[in-house]
Amino acid sequence: MALSGDMKILAVALTLAASLTPVGPLGELTGLAVERVRVADLVAAAKFGTTQPIDDPAREQVVLDGVRARSAELGLDPENAVRFFRAQIEANKLVQRGLHARWTAHPEEVPDRRPDLGTEVRPVLDRLTTDILAELKDTTSVRHPSLRCEIHATLAERSAVVLHRLDRLHEDALAEAMSTVCS
Repeated sequence: MALSGDMKILAVALTLAASLTPVGPLGELTGLAVERVRVADLVAAAKFGTTQPIDDPAREQVVLDGVRARSAELGLDPENAVRFFRAQIEANKLVQRGLHARWTAHPEEVPDRRPDLGTEVRPVLDRLTTDILAELKDTTSVRHPSLRCEIHATLAERSAVVLHRLDRLHEDALAEAMSTVCS
């Protein structure tokens, strides 16, 4: 018996709800990008109301240099990995800017606690960098410019938005974070 359109949608929704990671061969990578986008909330909280700028070119260069070196060790194309991580950094800054604007307009929403970048946030980002590099290696065969990659990326990204209940700011940041996945 064939499923009706509504039943197909319900089946997909139930499958997504039961899943812990976004769908498809790029699901794990997309899930890691979601984690990194969410860490931007902590970075924003750490910097809000301080003199620490959102844009930190020196720190960004340290991260990208590390990615370049580690990707070469893993047999990944270093420039491709750096391009992907540049998108992660831009996504992070998108969230920071959005939250800073929100908190400026609505001071009652400012987090009560300011996390420490060095001891609390950067270790999480470092772990995510390692995990993302491993996933970039595991998905090399999928991530080349093609319609197939674009379909997998769209499916993973859209399912991640639903699974993680991302608001518009974090959804836009995820789109930025995944913008180079098929290049």
